[in-house]
Amino acid sequence: MKAEYDVIILGAGAAGLSAGLYTTRAMMKTLILESLGAGGQLLITDEIENYPGFPKGVKGQELSLMMEEQTTRFGAEIEYAEAESVDNLDQPVKVVRTYDKEYTASRLIIATGGSHNKLGVTGEDEYAGRGVSYCAVCDGNFFRGQDVVVVGGGDAAMDESYYLSGIVNSVTVVHRRDELRATKVLQERAFASPKFKWLWSHVVEEFVGNEILESARVRDLKSGEVYEYPTAAAFIYVGFHPNTEYLRGILDMDAAGHIYGDQHMRTNQPGVYICGDARAESTRQLGAAVGDGITAALAAYHDHSA
Repeated sequence: MKAEYDVIILGAGAAGLSAGLYTTRAMMKTLILESLGAGGQLLITDEIENYPGFPKGVKGQELSLMMEEQTTRFGAEIEYAEAESVDNLDQPVKVVRTYDKEYTASRLIIATGGSHNKLGVTGEDEYAGRGVSYCAVCDGNFFRGQDVVVVGGGDAAMDESYYLSGIVNSVTVVHRRDELRATKVLQERAFASPKFKWLWSHVVEEFVGNEILESARVRDLKSGEVYEYPTAAAFIYVGFHPNTEYLRGILDMDAAGHIYGDQHMRTNQPGVYICGDARAESTRQLGAAVGDGITAALAAYHDHSA
């Protein structure tokens, strides 16, 4: 089966839904392909307090539903299927194939986002949004004045730990090595803060709690000792990977797979745009993703009409 559209958007997170809202309002026939559920990272965010317009905060799933409803209200079609191949990106008509359908469009917006690397330990999924988090800016305020842990030793871990140190009582960094991988200036800033504690040569083996997180079961890699370390929250920073591997060699991207786009979100291929967490230099914030999606949609519309 083959279906033709003016624009196809890959991904129904905040960036993709925002792009779809603007393309449909511009009277472009729009298809949004989503492999999981509309909302993307919003679906694993319990409470959002830093998105304008919601002074009392909003649940991630609630906001996802509202964004989806608004986008489909203006005519965007959402198909829940995974794009198995994307072809002819250098041609006027792009081709996207799922397991049973083929779609074509003159414009393609990449909004596939990314995924936080997980530890893969027991309790990590169970307590996600209930103490286990991958975003200090999003969730740190819920643990004001409490003791938290951060897992990781790179730049992201130190940046987010320092942000948390201005909110919480203490930040314990759990790192599998004896030294950090973060840049020197970030290390110096962390070491100078009295709110930091350190569990060197430690790994988390399990998250433990009763409906909400209560402790992390950690192992000392040198002594072999395993014990529970009480904590109100665990912020995990062991890497983040954009969902773009299927585009490697086709679109310009950095070593990690983030796709380069100009100020209008145009990539190196004509009629192909990038927005959201998969974009190089993205701040990975909800408001930024929405702005990226709108910018990509407007560029697609103007290029389509030219």
